[in-house]
Amino acid sequence: MRRVPIVPTLVVALAVAAMVVLGLWQLLDRLPQKQAYLAQLAANPARPAIAFPHHPDESLLFRRTVADCRPPITIRRAGAGAAGFRLIATCSGALQVQLGTTHDPRLDVAWSGGRVGGYIAHAPDSRSLIQAAFDHRPQAMLLVADTPLAGLAPNARPDLDAVPNNHLAYAIQWFLFAGIAAIIYGLAVIRRNRTVVVKAIRR
Repeated sequence: MRRVPIVPTLVVALAVAAMVVLGLWQLLDRLPQKQAYLAQLAANPARPAIAFPHHPDESLLFRRTVADCRPPITIRRAGAGAAGFRLIATCSGALQVQLGTTHDPRLDVAWSGGRVGGYIAHAPDSRSLIQAAFDHRPQAMLLVADTPLAGLAPNARPDLDAVPNNHLAYAIQWFLFAGIAAIIYGLAVIRRNRTVVVKAIRR
């Protein structure tokens, strides 16, 4: 007699159901939320300029902004992909201003600060992916200057493609995992039953 093991089948069924639920959550909840968020960000550059926020606010990404950078000022480099390096000034009060980009890793610049206009973006994040997964603090923000400091190349304009939207891919992955788990378990049960039948015949 062919039998389906109850406990393993129940465990696998619960695991498959959980993966399907996660896929539906990504597809029906997280994806629409991200699409609405991206639509908001796409409209931000055309909205009126605001004072640079004192606290991180993801809804303000790409919004036009102005701020005063006061001494003391320190300037550091951060990777900028094909643009080379970003030069970022940290002003009194922790305001960060991206002054421009350069391909020269040894370029030193001096800036005494002042009134700056530009748009709001994410500051470089030194946390690893694992650290970011467990550290839920919002990523710091900086002001990307419209006019680069003398000797630097202009900063890139706001780029919506820089904001990840992987929820559809996550949903597909969870559905695939559920399907693969179900298929593998089904094949394992079939193989087990065949083995049981062969042993019974040999007896």
